[in-house]
Parts: sequence; C-alpha cells; structure tokens
Amino acid sequence: MIRLHLLPAFRDRPLASITTAQVRAWRTACLTRTGEPTVVKAYQIMRAILNTAVDDELIRRNPCRIKGAGRYDVPERPVLTVAEVYAVADSIAPRYRLLVLLAAFTGLRFGELASLRRRDVDTENAALMVRRSQAEMQTGALFDKAPKSDAGVRPVAFPNELLPDVKAHLDGFAGAGRDGHVFLGPQGGQLRRSNFRDDWIKGRTKAGITADVHFHDLRHTGNTLAASGASLRELMTRMGHSTPRAALIYQHVVSGRDREIADRLGSMIRKTRGDTDA
Repeated sequence: MIRLHLLPAFRDRPLASITTAQVRAWRTACLTRTGEPTVVKAYQIMRAILNTAVDDELIRRNPCRIKGAGRYDVPERPVLTVAEVYAVADSIAPRYRLLVLLAAFTGLRFGELASLRRRDVDTENAALMVRRSQAEMQTGALFDKAPKSDAGVRPVAFPNELLPDVKAHLDGFAGAGRDGHVFLGPQGGQLRRSNFRDDWIKGRTKAGITADVHFHDLRHTGNTLAASGASLRELMTRMGHSTPRAALIYQHVVSGRDREIADRLGSMIRKTRGDTDA
C-alpha cells in the first residue's frame, strides 16, 4: 500500500506541508485507477502514519480529515445452505472435500486451514487446535505467521458428523508424520490459493452454484449457521476475534459451549443429509 499508493504522491513532501486538500486530491485520483476497498486501506494507513506524527509532535494536526474516507461498506456476501456446502464438497476434487466442509462448519480462514498439521487434529474429541496461519509473500514463498492476537490461537470444535470425512482425509491425503500438513496441493506440495482456485471454481460450478461465491464466503456461512443459539462472546471466541487466551478456553472446548455450537451444526447436517441415524 505504501509503495504503490502513498510514496508516489507524498515521498518528497515534508509532513508539515501536507494539507487536507492535497490528501483529498490524492484520494480522488486513486479512486479513478483502483477500487474503493484498496483506496480505503491506503487512506487508513496514511491516517495512521500521520496520527503517529501528531503524537511525536512532528505536525500539529492530521490532514486526513475527509469524512467517510476511512470506511468502506462491504457488500453483503452470499451465505450457502448446508445442502449447497455439501453439493460443493461432493463436486470438488476429493483432496479438497474436507477443506470445504471444515471451512463451512468451523469458520476457519484459508490460511488457518492450510497451516493445520496432523497434531492439530483431535479426532477423539472432534476438535481442531488453531496455532498459526499460512501467508504468502509477493515472491510466492509461503510461511507460517503468528495470529494477530491471542484470540487467534484457539481450539475449535467441529461436528461429530464430519469425523468420517476427517479420518478418511488423514488416511488418504494428509502429509506424513505429526507435523505433516493436513491439506496439500495437487502435486503433494504445500497448499496455496493459486493451486486451489481453479478447483474451487470447478467444484462450485459443477455443484450448480451460479453466484460468485468465494471460498472465504464459507467462513461467513459458518459464522451465520453457528449464530443460532450462540452468544456474541462465544461466536467471537470461535471465530478468533476475542481476547481470552487459548489456554483458558482449551479446557472447555469439548464439554463447553463451543461443543454445543458444533453439535447444533451437526444437527443441521443430519437434517439436510437425511441421515437420522448419524
């Protein structure tokens, strides 16, 4: 953001010389050549930098004072039904079936799923331990990064109805050893968005999902499905947005409220799949 959008306009300007009018003109010019979400992020970074300059008494007032410039109303993303989630899972390449199901019924992000190791999967208690998230550099290099906050390290229960899928996947597709990645790319290397995107689009299309549903929308779907009967705090904890430390909630994941959330999701699965004996 800084390299592409801020430095070309402000690299050689003394901080104290930047005016609100210049920021407004820069923002207007940016909107003519890139999307609003990108411009909003660039503006937020610009405002944060200049807030620091105010705190350090380098300037007296932050010129980033454009009403509404730091806010973007994200369009409502689609929510899949349980039946649609399974339609995609049944249509996608078998190695990605569990990836789709866990994204929808645990709400984990792509990076969190891609970084899962065998030792993070507790089949006895039907739970995952999220410890890290995979990120990709501009060079294409992959690395595991720490969560943004303590809340990112968390246990997440998944429906018992997914246990057969989890065990079948571990037997057939996961990497070897306790540190083997749960999800791998088509050639046995690390899973990355670029080697999954085409399979996602093919699976989505084969399943008859005509809307432009992104993989990340499965997280939105899971959050929406889990919201029934869950408190805000419970949802925030499950989705990794709260501040309680994982050590305090790990002891409650199996028998606590997160287990109840997973069980309710399992009930939805049984009802949709018509398997009353599950």
